[in-house]
Order: sequence, then structure tokens, then C-alpha cells
Amino acid sequence: MLAVLRPFAWFYEEFGLVSIHQAGRNAYLTILARSCRMFAYGICSLILALFFAELNFSDTRIGLFMTLTLFGDVILGSLLTLVADRVGRRRILFFGSFLMVLSGMSFAVFENFWLLLFAAVIGVISATGGDFGPFRAIEESVLSQLTTPKTRADVLAWYVTMSSVGSAIGSEVCGRVIHALQTRYGWELVEIYHALFWVYSATGLVNAALMLFLTEACELSALDNNKAYSQVPQDDERASLELDAPESAGLTLSTGDNQSTNLPTSGRSSLTRTPFGIQRYWKSVGTWLSLISAPTLTVMYKLWFLLALDSIADGMVPYPLTNYYTDLKFHPSKSTLGDVQSVAYFLGAASSVFAGPLARKIGLINTMVFTHIPSSAAVLVFPLPGSLWMTVILLLVRAGLNNMDQAPRSAFIAAVVKPEERTAVMGITSTLRTLAAVTGPTITGLLAGHDRFWIAFVAAGAFRLAYDVGLYVMFVNMKLYQHERGSVVDGVEGREVVEDHEMTEMEDLASATESTVSEDSYKGSK
Repeated sequence: MLAVLRPFAWFYEEFGLVSIHQAGRNAYLTILARSCRMFAYGICSLILALFFAELNFSDTRIGLFMTLTLFGDVILGSLLTLVADRVGRRRILFFGSFLMVLSGMSFAVFENFWLLLFAAVIGVISATGGDFGPFRAIEESVLSQLTTPKTRADVLAWYVTMSSVGSAIGSEVCGRVIHALQTRYGWELVEIYHALFWVYSATGLVNAALMLFLTEACELSALDNNKAYSQVPQDDERASLELDAPESAGLTLSTGDNQSTNLPTSGRSSLTRTPFGIQRYWKSVGTWLSLISAPTLTVMYKLWFLLALDSIADGMVPYPLTNYYTDLKFHPSKSTLGDVQSVAYFLGAASSVFAGPLARKIGLINTMVFTHIPSSAAVLVFPLPGSLWMTVILLLVRAGLNNMDQAPRSAFIAAVVKPEERTAVMGITSTLRTLAAVTGPTITGLLAGHDRFWIAFVAAGAFRLAYDVGLYVMFVNMKLYQHERGSVVDGVEGREVVEDHEMTEMEDLASATESTVSEDSYKGSK
């Protein structure tokens, strides 16, 4: 019996399932909710551009729609993420699910371009098949809070993996439903697309229901309470805490000896004092940035620039436009397109499983770079093949390796920022990525209208490769986990967790050296 169970035990440990178990029920629910949401996005990624083409909208209008929808995601996502820690992360996630329901219902009923655009801008519709909007930044912040540096990459890897499975199932079901309703029952394509948007809306209801089962442990207040009651600062720590957290930026904690300590609260008290409207939004953005420490901003400015470059590329050739390009060039059946995209998503899901173990072996940055380069190269040469099967192979290479950098990227961001800064940093990251992706569909739409669709793929591939190279050059020697007590990582890229008693020595070393050191120099100094 032990011999039979040994492979399962090895898989359970090596591929990070034990990490999800340790994270608890909230992690399961968060991963399940995103899987359901990505099921709906998988439907959108296959039919959205085809739906507009069936309604005889021009290529320029299709590109404009996706651009303005992404711009709406920027505003909506940043606004909701700004107030998530104050209002409550679970409430914001529930509200986002409700907006998803409204958008799906609008697309299921209306055919007017401007009404659909309005519903997409103020609601939640996936214009690119990606997870933009308010969800992902908050969910990644929640998962980062529920995990430790040792388990975080594994949990985030499964978060990405299961989302890819959801997208794959959505695309496959969508393609099969279109084929069955069209051939067996004689439905018109527009009618089928409307019906599928009802499915999108129903998935939003399921997503909202799952949010009701999340517990208080998902909120930032749980982190504050943990600091307050299990890590009450000693006398020699109070001064530094008071310097790091001014009264205007946090809450005051009584330590029981007629003294008080200020704990950062990600700007919640400041947000409550700002007026409503645009002024409140920009003041909130300024407050948000001001509460992020200077060392964190130094790192994130470089990373945000690179991520913006990658997002511009993704915005130029998202999966809906890639499917549209393939349909224009080779005219395959919709079920074939659905099968291809489903297989692509399944490959992405399968490869994402290996992201966590690979990151433990070679490091977060190396995993991000060396798995993403082949995917970028596949985008670069995507227009070259003259046959459908070669084009499909390139699409499978692109999609199969495209997701392996997502979990390490989220783990990397969580590793270089303070715990109380994560929601803000991840929210800004999501906003900037979406904002950078805004211009992409419009550019591609204009190129498609002038029979230069292929240029978008070449440019996107070049941008993605520049992102990969820049990521390696700037961050391969970055030290991680310097802000998490009891779990500091030894050496560059952090591959081994050390115990609490080594914390002081490593913090002293970090303060006496530059923020990025090579593994050899660090071990030599130690």
C-alpha cells in the first residue's frame, strides 16, 4: 500500500498541493472563484470579436471597443482596488461579480454598438480573454497574505493553473455549443452568441456566491490584528514603528502601558477623509503611492516599466484578435477554433503546474524569463506559416508557456514589498498593465483594416522579448523576503528558508549592502 501511495505523496509534496492545504479554505474558494470566472472569460475570448464581426461592425470599431473596454477596466479596477482594504476585500469581489452579471445580461440582449460599449466600460467583460478589472490584484493580495514565502509560489501557481483550466473548458464548451446549435438545431450565429452571454452572466452569479463563503482572514484587518496581538513591539521597536507609520496613515494601537503604536493600514483613514468624485480618486492615488516605501518604489518603477511593455504586446494580439486573424486567414469552423483554443489553455494549465517546483529549483526570475522567451518568439513568427496546422503549433507554443511566468511574478512582487503594501502595489500593477494594454487593440484594428494585421504580431513579439531580457538584466540578483519576519530567504532568488534566529544577521547584512547582491558575494559575506 505504501508503494502504491508513494507517487501520490510525492506529487502532493513536490507540486505544491500541500501548500494549498496549509493555506486553508479561503485559498480553495479564491482559486475556485477565479476558475469559474475564467470559464466565462474563455467563452468571451472565443466569440467576442466574432460576435462583432457577425453584427457587421468594422475592424476599426472592434479595435476601438476593446481599447475603450480596457480603459474602463483601468478606471474601475483602480477605483475598486483603492478602497478594497478599507471597504473590505470580500465586498469588492462580490460587487465586481455583480457587475459581471450585468455586463453579461447586456450582451445577451442588445446589439447596438454603443450600448454594448457602455455595458463593457462600466461593467466587467473580458475584452481580451485576460483577467483584467478588480479581481486579480485583490485575490493575489489575499493569497499572499494567507501563505508564507515557502508556500506562496506553489499556491499562486495553482491559482494560475486552475484559471487556465477554466479558460480551456470555457473555450471547448463554447466551440461545441456553437457547432451543435448551428448544425443540429439550425440556430443563427448571433442567436448562439446571445445565449452564450447568458452563460457568462450565470457564471458571474456563481462567482458572487463563492465570495459569500470567504472569512475575515482574507481582510487586511486580519493582518493588522495579527501584528497587534501576536507581535506587539518591544520598547526598542516602537520608535522605528512610529517613524514608519505616521498617525495620518494608520490606526493607533494601545500596548497596555499608556503608550501607543501606529500600525500602517494602507491608507484607509486617509481615504475616508477624501471627498467623493474625481478629486477623491486622484487624492487616493497620491495617498496610495505615498504609503508605499521608497525602497519598494525603487524596485517597482523598473518592474512596472517592463510589465507595461509586455502588456502593450498582449493588448495588440489578445486571444480574441488572434482567433479573428486565424479565422480571416484560414476560415476554419468555429468548433475547430474552439478545440484549438481549448487545447492551448489546457497546455497553459499543465505547464503552470510546474511553475512552483521550477521556481524552487532555479528561482523566480529565471522561471519567468526562460519559460516566457519561447512564447514570445512564437508570437513574433506567428504570421509566417501558410498552413493552418503550423499556425496552430505556434499558437500552442505561445499559450502553453505563456502562463508560467504569472505565479512567479506575483510571488516576486509579494517578496519585495511589505505585507501591508501588497494590495496597493498589486492594484497599481494591475492598473498600469491594463492601461498599457489599452492602445494595443486600436493599433491592431487599424492595421487589420489596411491588410497589415501581421505587423501587430511582429511588433508584439519584439516587445515581449525586450521584456524578457530586461527582466533578467534588472532583477536576476534581487534579494527577496526581507520584510517577512521568520521567513527570510538565503541568497539570490531565495531558494531556502532560514529560521527566526538568523533574521537579525540577515537584516543587518541587507542594511549594510546594496539592495541587489549576487549569490556568491552574499554567501561570502555571511
